[in-house]
Amino acid sequence: MQRDGQTGGRSGSRLIASYRDFAAELTAEGILCDPWIDGAPRFRMMPVWLDRATQGGLYAAAAGVAALHAEAARLCASDPTLLARFYDLPPSYELMWRMSAPAWHGIARADVFLTAGGPRVCELNSDTPSGEPEAVSLNRVVDGAGAAGFDDPNCRLADRVFALLEEAAPKGNHPLTVGIVYPTELTDDLSVIELYARWFEARGARVILGSPFNLHADGQGGVAMFGISCSVIWRHYKTDWWGERRTVWRSEDGYADDVPLMRPLALLAGATARGRCAVVNPFGAVLTQNKRTMALLWEELDRFAPWARAMVRRYLPFTARLEALPAARLRREKEAWVLKSDYGCEGEEVVMGAETSDTEWARVLDDAIPTRWIAQRRFIPLTDAAGRIANYGVYVVGGEAAGIFTRLQAGHTDRTAVCAPTMVSLQ
Repeated sequence: MQRDGQTGGRSGSRLIASYRDFAAELTAEGILCDPWIDGAPRFRMMPVWLDRATQGGLYAAAAGVAALHAEAARLCASDPTLLARFYDLPPSYELMWRMSAPAWHGIARADVFLTAGGPRVCELNSDTPSGEPEAVSLNRVVDGAGAAGFDDPNCRLADRVFALLEEAAPKGNHPLTVGIVYPTELTDDLSVIELYARWFEARGARVILGSPFNLHADGQGGVAMFGISCSVIWRHYKTDWWGERRTVWRSEDGYADDVPLMRPLALLAGATARGRCAVVNPFGAVLTQNKRTMALLWEELDRFAPWARAMVRRYLPFTARLEALPAARLRREKEAWVLKSDYGCEGEEVVMGAETSDTEWARVLDDAIPTRWIAQRRFIPLTDAAGRIANYGVYVVGGEAAGIFTRLQAGHTDRTAVCAPTMVSLQ
């Protein structure tokens, strides 16, 4: 589908007195349409206020962990034996890795938590990070004299992302034609797609929307969507959905539609190799999105430079492949561990020992396919007066921190978390 050039605008300056008014203001621009979840408010009107030092600490942690993933990707590119040791990659996943290795990064989101010992990053979403519409729209609606002494950390996120696109595009392809590829059969991320489209169109790009099945050769060595050649493919379709679909549990049957998308993958592989098209995020994210990369950083710690070893110890909780830890130890130390599947995201396939019964913990350990999981040492985040934990999703664009998406929840973050505006003191 071709876009028609909508650009959107800023909210007005009227006083917002109730959540109903707040929700109406948020949805008026046509990006966010779901201010409620299970009958409860999905957003918080009161911002999370940060000082400059805290923002700097969060940003340093996010950018540092992104740099660590880049180092891990370079190490895997130079030593392919690590792929077999740490990753259970089917053929299509290996193809995706080879298409751009070691390149993987465009935009990522690090989930950063404040602890008594400083910031900790539980994971890096380097594949198809989401939350941008909430982060941008919530901050835009924040109003009143109380916000006058604070800065919106997300106000330049769109410019940073578009500059990334321009840098990635093949030379001479201006104005840009951007094909946004996403799972058109799902509604979960439609707000993300709408926001990206508005950002790109407002800066002069032509935008085409479609799925991987809408890609075809353009007859000039490149790739097209609905007959229109694309200089950049903005990929918001997860790498593990392009590849063979596989369960992470021994007890579960396989997917009915488990066949990889080899035709569009081969098409993009050829177009990028010929320099006719760029893919953002690059398909190398198939490796960095895999949480076993965090296990590699810890288990192969001595192979990294001193600065990288220091960052691993400072920002990443100890992480190991599930098969590298004795099951008896994990049962005995249940309270100290969190289990995560390799490609699970947004709280899916996360099992916290401290929140799980002994019986269920034992069942999970028996049922999990070890080569598809990690065990991560649990850390204790700071909480607010209501017992909620702040998950600071820090966006990293081209290696630099560029914005914050804050979610509040008691326990680990999932779809029911409350999203809050985030403002930073100008002092």
